[in-house]
Amino acid sequence: MRKAITLSVSGVLLLSACADVATVTKARDERAGFAAVSDISRRAAGAEVAWLQSPAELQANAQRVHGMVHRKTLSADQAVQIALLNNRGLQARYAELGMSAADLWETALGPVPSLGISVSGLVTGDVTRSVEATVITSILDIATKKPRTKAAELSFRQAQLAAAGDTLALAHETRRKWIEAVGAYEAAALVGRSQSAADAASELAAELGTTGALSKADQAREHVFTAELSAEHADAKLEAQLAKEQLVRLMGLWGTGTEFYVPDSLPALPANAPNRANIERLALTNRIDLAAGRLDLEAVANRYRLNGQTRMLSDAEIIAGAEIEREEGESERAPVVDVEFRIPVYDTSGLISRRGKLEYLRSANNLAQTAIEARSEARAAYAAVTGKHQIARHWRDQVLPLRRQIDEQALLSYNGMLTSTFELLNDAREGLESQLSAAEAKKDYWLAEADTTAAVWGGATGEGASEGGDEE
Repeated sequence: MRKAITLSVSGVLLLSACADVATVTKARDERAGFAAVSDISRRAAGAEVAWLQSPAELQANAQRVHGMVHRKTLSADQAVQIALLNNRGLQARYAELGMSAADLWETALGPVPSLGISVSGLVTGDVTRSVEATVITSILDIATKKPRTKAAELSFRQAQLAAAGDTLALAHETRRKWIEAVGAYEAAALVGRSQSAADAASELAAELGTTGALSKADQAREHVFTAELSAEHADAKLEAQLAKEQLVRLMGLWGTGTEFYVPDSLPALPANAPNRANIERLALTNRIDLAAGRLDLEAVANRYRLNGQTRMLSDAEIIAGAEIEREEGESERAPVVDVEFRIPVYDTSGLISRRGKLEYLRSANNLAQTAIEARSEARAAYAAVTGKHQIARHWRDQVLPLRRQIDEQALLSYNGMLTSTFELLNDAREGLESQLSAAEAKKDYWLAEADTTAAVWGGATGEGASEGGDEE
């Protein structure tokens, strides 16, 4: 009898110990799933990421970041790198990935058996004495361990994609804020240079007014321009300061870490806009939200035991060709590639539950709609970056040269005493507006260039991108 009990106990213990060794090994790693996040960040944002899990790691990272930022002039790439290393909100997202890995580890291990012992017949005088040992475990948990492990693994993969998406969103928003901050400082510098000339004109008008050579109305015109320009300069400096503060927030800096600089002006326009005629195909290949949609569909299929894919909603089809664009006497040949987005269709004929069918249809249609939106965002991003490049180039190559010519001729007329000082300054005022418009157009191009990366990899694009952000 004792032997039978021993064998029974051993069998239950063996059954409950049948854990998926490979899954357990993967899930119990301190940084489980983080390698995939790091790889996506490196390919999409060109920056490394760090998952800080101890006080020593936090201290070493803080020293590293301080050395990178303190009293340095930061490029856009450097600002993105610091944000990905130092943003605490991003570290919180990585902790959520770790919790998902812990759930997978616990599920893959299976239920932990408990041992119960009961003793009877030990009272003095009793004839029979017995000791009973039972192993208590959940037979239901053991029987459903495999599907629950599969569900936990899908949830873990979804957490990986969510962490990668948060990483790319932070990188994208940081790059946009850097562009906005540098553009604001460039505009403030342009207004500041014009204010010096306006101050001189105002002083001259006051002197001429004392001699009676200039009426009070003409004096007021010069003074009001100087006053308006002074207010505009103060507003531009404040806008630059606030834009930099938003960048500081995303980079997770405080104290002496905020003592850094950004360049005085944005980089010059490239000779040509980036040729990304295949941006739609890149988006369908790389988008984080599309990969998450596929996993959601797989999770529904797993939940309702849909074992096989019967077909694809649309087979991948590549239509190769060429499109020739002609502009300003130059022809540019670009490949035209159209790619069908593939959505797996599972066999739902065995589903009795109406809820299951509807849940499956919801996930499939959400994925299809996400693919449509990804295509549209990619096309819009490409149209924006090429259009903004043309506009900024027009200001640079057409408007500003004409303005410089006007200024040169006005100066010649002034030196020849054909025009007055105030006419010369009036031309300078109009030239300032052109310079500010050209700077704004250049900033819009670089913002559009940043948005193309988000369109390819996922994350919010355009002016509505992650206003709140994970900046704490």
